[in-house]
Amino acid sequence: MNTPFGGLFLYGASIRIITKRHSFALSRGAAWRHRRNPLNELIQTTVFYARGLAKIYRMGEVEVHALRGVDLDIYEGEFIVLLGPSGSGKSTLLNILGGLDTPTSGEARWRNHDLGRADERGLTQYRREHVGFVFQFYNLIPSLTVRENVTLVTEIAEHPLKPEEALRRVGLEHRLDHFPSQLSGGEQQRVAIARAIAKRPEVLLCDEPTGALDYETGKVVLEVIARINQEFGTTAVVITHNAAIAGMADRVMHLADGQIASIEKNARKLTPGELRW
Repeated sequence: MNTPFGGLFLYGASIRIITKRHSFALSRGAAWRHRRNPLNELIQTTVFYARGLAKIYRMGEVEVHALRGVDLDIYEGEFIVLLGPSGSGKSTLLNILGGLDTPTSGEARWRNHDLGRADERGLTQYRREHVGFVFQFYNLIPSLTVRENVTLVTEIAEHPLKPEEALRRVGLEHRLDHFPSQLSGGEQQRVAIARAIAKRPEVLLCDEPTGALDYETGKVVLEVIARINQEFGTTAVVITHNAAIAGMADRVMHLADGQIASIEKNARKLTPGELRW
């Protein structure tokens, strides 16, 4: 079966990318490129790659430069924290990596795929099959039970977890038939995480996942995200303005004024229980 990804089609065991400019083939499952992971001496797969990434929003005659030449590499299985104040470009960068937005210029790739050149159909397929999103606000459907909210995702995924298994992973197997209004904020966020992981995404993108939660509840949510990263090997990218959360990352990318100001590696990752804020 041929599967479109913008100008990309899968033919059996090979990948062929066809664009107006060029056509080339890759073996299926092979990473589009390998780079040396600074965390260790192994060669690991690059999941996200960006060079010169820029995003300009135009509001009337005003131009807002949300991203100004971002360069980054994110590797398979990493836990990354994008740290910066409001307006630093964190959400814009996450939206581009997640296929919710496209860059004005520069290059953004997920594995073999040029996200900047994919059409809307291709980006929709990318989001549906490969990316799990967790936002600050839970976006649950209030008229559906916890189980039904998660089932919505499993019905469109190719090889999903059972809703009950996804909810067990976040410690909510006892809340299957409750409605969102019957849950605490932390429980609702855990349902949102279960919904995100139910389709077995390769990457989990989290936009201020603890922003609306108190300290103790926020730690529980972070423990769930860390466990998904460790047990499934899911690449996790968390954006936050809370510097304390940076301690649990493999690497921390500091954003300021639409640019990555610095990247630091944690010599020892903290557990969520060790975080203080």
